[in-house]
Amino acid sequence: MFKQRKPRTFNYQPRFSKENKEKSNESDADKKDFVSKWRSSVGNRKKAKGIMPIRTLILALVLLLICMYLLEKKYM
Repeated sequence: MFKQRKPRTFNYQPRFSKENKEKSNESDADKKDFVSKWRSSVGNRKKAKGIMPIRTLILALVLLLICMYLLEKKYM
C-alpha cells in the first residue's frame, strides 16, 4: 500500500574526467574542423540592416502625431 520510491539513478559523467579527456583527444580534430567550417559559413553572411533605425521611426511618428494635433486644433 505504501511503497517507497526507488532512488533515481543518473548516468552522469563529469565534464573534466580522465576518461573524457582521452575520448576528447580523438574527436578534437573532428570538432575543430566542424567549428572552422561553421564559422566560415556563418561569417560569410552579412546581417541585414533595416532601412531606418527604430529610434528614427519612433521620432517621426511622434512628430507626425504632434503635427496632426496642431492642425486639428487650428482648423476646428
